[in-house]
Amino acid sequence: METIPKWTLDPVPGTAEYEVPLPDGLSREPSALLAAHARVLAALSGEREVTVGYVAAKGERPRPCPLTVGTGSWHDLLDQIREAGADLAAQGAEDEPAAFETVLDPHGGRGPEDTVLHVAFEEHTLRLRYRTDVLDADAAARIAGYHLTALAQLAADPDAEPGLQSLLSDDELRFQLDGLAGPHRELPDRRVHELFEARVLAHPDAVAAVRGDQEWTYQELNSRANQLGRALLTRGLRREDVVAVVMERDLDWMAAVLAVLKAGGVYLPIEPHFPAERIAATLARAGCELVLTEDGSTATLDGADTDARVLHVGTAYAENHPDSDLGVPVSAGQLAYIYFTSGSTGEPKGAMCEHAGFLNHVHAKLDDLGVGEGQVVAQTAPQCFDISLWQLVSALLVGGRTLLVAQEVILDVPRFVDTITGGRVNVLQVVPSYLEAVLAELEQRPRELPDLHCVSVTGEAVKKELVERWFAAEPGIRLVNAYGLTETSDDTNHEVMSRVPDQDRVPLGRPVANVRVYVVDEDLSPVPLGAPGEIVFSGVCVGRGYVNDPDRTRAAFTTDPYRPGERLYRSGDHGRWLPDGKLEFLGRRDSQVKIRGFRIEIGEIENALLRVPGVRDGAVVVVGGTRLVAFCAGSARFDSGAVRERLAVSLPAYMVPSAVHWRESLPLTANGKTDRKTLTGLAGELDAAGNGSGAGRGTHAPGTASERRVAAAWAQVLGIPGDRIDRRDHFFDRGGTSLAAVKLAIALDRAITLKDVTRHPVLADLAGLLDTPAAS
Repeated sequence: METIPKWTLDPVPGTAEYEVPLPDGLSREPSALLAAHARVLAALSGEREVTVGYVAAKGERPRPCPLTVGTGSWHDLLDQIREAGADLAAQGAEDEPAAFETVLDPHGGRGPEDTVLHVAFEEHTLRLRYRTDVLDADAAARIAGYHLTALAQLAADPDAEPGLQSLLSDDELRFQLDGLAGPHRELPDRRVHELFEARVLAHPDAVAAVRGDQEWTYQELNSRANQLGRALLTRGLRREDVVAVVMERDLDWMAAVLAVLKAGGVYLPIEPHFPAERIAATLARAGCELVLTEDGSTATLDGADTDARVLHVGTAYAENHPDSDLGVPVSAGQLAYIYFTSGSTGEPKGAMCEHAGFLNHVHAKLDDLGVGEGQVVAQTAPQCFDISLWQLVSALLVGGRTLLVAQEVILDVPRFVDTITGGRVNVLQVVPSYLEAVLAELEQRPRELPDLHCVSVTGEAVKKELVERWFAAEPGIRLVNAYGLTETSDDTNHEVMSRVPDQDRVPLGRPVANVRVYVVDEDLSPVPLGAPGEIVFSGVCVGRGYVNDPDRTRAAFTTDPYRPGERLYRSGDHGRWLPDGKLEFLGRRDSQVKIRGFRIEIGEIENALLRVPGVRDGAVVVVGGTRLVAFCAGSARFDSGAVRERLAVSLPAYMVPSAVHWRESLPLTANGKTDRKTLTGLAGELDAAGNGSGAGRGTHAPGTASERRVAAAWAQVLGIPGDRIDRRDHFFDRGGTSLAAVKLAIALDRAITLKDVTRHPVLADLAGLLDTPAAS
């Protein structure tokens, strides 16, 4: 990360100057000027340890002066500066000029022209010279203001801790709190299910939902939801009682979700195939006493150790409850649902969200993704993925249709594309790794997608290369990068793209309506515009916390210090504001590592890796706690030495990986994210095998043409060396997942199916199917 964040919408080569008079009463001592400058650099870079290019005596070249800001008072910082000055004096002048991003000259010199920011004090004037390809005039004025503020803070209270004092002006603070917030939107004083009920009255016979050959009208869906809702009420369901829905993604699941909301309960999704122990733990943590399920979905539920009562939807329908609307009062601040997410401690956390945040999020999707009357939205996400909920209900609020896509269809990419096309889907949301599989299918077998007008990607950072591939294949279909967290009622930011963005990273976009996003330091003070900090959220989107988990709730949820009474959620994600008012994702602090004493953000190396020509995907892992190893994916093999040379252009030597391995694709987890655990193990194997150039597997190496063909495809989709694949290997033991199996079928030109891989996971057996096609 650069010390001076880039802040200009019109980068042009050259330099410019900004001058401001020094107010009376501010110290002009070099040590005070250096302390103020170090404080500004720490704020701009988001780092406590900064290195200043410092001109110690008039006419000398700048020399490196490392300082630590924020761990003590101004007095402590001045003591550091005195020690640093003594060290510089002892070292004497530098023989060779050094390059610095920033230079401070308290003696008024001009300095080297290529410096990004040169700060000089001359009599009663503070002068900044800055590169116009990095900063604009407004940014330079802000930075000058930070220097004056820091000097004033030093003069006012030398015993204060600089890191606890904000450098922002009142105007900048107000802009960050209000000007960067999502637009205000008046929400209807009705709940999601009530807006659906209004649509039922408007067009009862219109088709509301489709799954396979089965379809329900608005009236049919509402009638079933009302019957299920009354069955819940007759069993004593009260306001905000939790109801677990353990069902497959079918039409009855849709009715069950609406039923829980209509009855004033709290929807808790649980997938039927979850282990019994996990189901029992989830029900206990949520305080759930009532489970709604269906025949065929109780295999593990039956073995769960729970006292919760179980109601089958078939039983509820057979009770013949009235099918009119329930009319149960449900307030905006009432709990709507709980989604469990993985926790760093290993125990899942149940994020509680309210009806107001739920409705606000659905409206954001309707507005930004263009969901309107007659539109078809695909429901593709698993029940326990929070995006499944807006996919399920959004079309129902505007007279559209929900197409529920079965899991077996999703795992067969050609069939999935055919289903989206045949179902006349207008709006689709998938994770980036699945979109890659869809693109691979479209690139191999191009076809028209005449009805699709918007595709949203979410769940992980989307790489620019994927966006480039998408618009090369489908230039007329918008792509939306959606960002948010379960704790904030799902997505809070939308970047709606009709072309490839100019930035190296794909932005997260602006906050959606009624959502406020701040980028703050560890004390919740907004950082300077463009500086890195933690992304936190305020407004209607913020949920109530984690169910029956006060300790973890206190750690992540607090009160907005700028809007008393409103909740604030600390995401742990790090990002920064861009000059166009959009948010950029920088990674998480927990992806930082230390190598030989240097603190390194893995995401920074990976972003540099993705800027190397020909690199489609990349990941960096740490081997043995001491070495950085990079894995690159691309359509053509490239020289690892050339990649390292390219990285050395933008990264310091200690951040350049010691080894770079090429793969046609990187291994993925079951959730479609880069499998870093597998890559770390692979990196160790490659070390032990001399970078994977070992002698293969001897007599157990793939022997027939079909075995070699399958082995080559395994190497491609699993990201492992072909010469380390044994004909006796088990696909799933080597890191294969359902998504990897889908990609394997594509790589083998659909000569095998997902079921073939599942039934014949051993390489030799799978290759045998290629020799006997009828077996498939």
